[in-house]
Amino acid sequence: MGVKATGLLAIDAGNSKTDVAVVAADGTVLGTARGGGFQPPAVGIEAAVDSLGRTVTAAVIAARLASSSDPARWPAPVVGHVSACLANADLPVEERELAAAVQARGWGRTTEVRNDTFAILRAGVDEPRGVAVVCGAGINCVGMLPDGRTARFPALGKISGDWGGGGGLAEEALWFAARAEDGRGEPTALARTLPAHFGLGSMYALIEALHLDHIPSGRRHELTPVLFATGAAGDPVARSLVHRLAEEVVALSTVALARLDLLDEEVPVLLGGSVLAAGHPELDEQIVKLLAAKAPKAVIEVVTAPPVLGAGLLGLDHIGAAPEIGTRLRAHYA
Repeated sequence: MGVKATGLLAIDAGNSKTDVAVVAADGTVLGTARGGGFQPPAVGIEAAVDSLGRTVTAAVIAARLASSSDPARWPAPVVGHVSACLANADLPVEERELAAAVQARGWGRTTEVRNDTFAILRAGVDEPRGVAVVCGAGINCVGMLPDGRTARFPALGKISGDWGGGGGLAEEALWFAARAEDGRGEPTALARTLPAHFGLGSMYALIEALHLDHIPSGRRHELTPVLFATGAAGDPVARSLVHRLAEEVVALSTVALARLDLLDEEVPVLLGGSVLAAGHPELDEQIVKLLAAKAPKAVIEVVTAPPVLGAGLLGLDHIGAAPEIGTRLRAHYA
């Protein structure tokens, strides 16, 4: 079957967008497509995989592996392997459930599902060895070794001990600003900069607008850059939140390194996601300082390669592809 027997589907499906690439057996990218977010907790597994399927269909047609938009008329299977890195696959049991749902679609002979943080880690390393911390809307950390061992966290929010992420930082900033304005807390410039971002004159006005949905809740994430800017201007409260995020990043990464017996080795610690990749000097300096004290040989790098590359490389790892094939795939996304 040529490509269909040995090629793969690389899928990176985050909360806000999905990227799919059809990769030939030699590492050539044959077709790609981008779709919406992957949110099974909100819509259910089947509906989420249905949405994913529309993006897969677009990629398969772009790769000219099928001409019909009806998967029932495709060759079965259309590729040899599906490597899917999915948001909301936070627990192994969820990975198994999602793998079964994807496999049932018949896109590939085999299917492997991982949490999407693994895609960012693998995209940033030449071999599956290292630790990645991702801070976007939420925060998560994973580590992996070539022998298949991994380190991970549930990453389910406060119930699993998490702190940070863009959403969490915005909530913390609002909490401190509200208490500063009404006198319950210490003064902070956040009481002025947060409402000013939305053209409002007080925290009371911002609280009212958020409560009544005059400002959609989805726009709260806009306050995270305001927090960093306020901290960079010298506000002690904002700076304390930035420093706490650095502490969380280092706590996650060093625990993962320790679980994999890498704490005293030269190993990459990759930073990804919109918050950690934004280049906030205060945050970056604190992470470097704190990590050097606990894992002095760790090498910090920011991941700039697209996560779908990581999904593809994980797929090539799974099928035992030669290193030069992974190099060719990486070159496509360089």
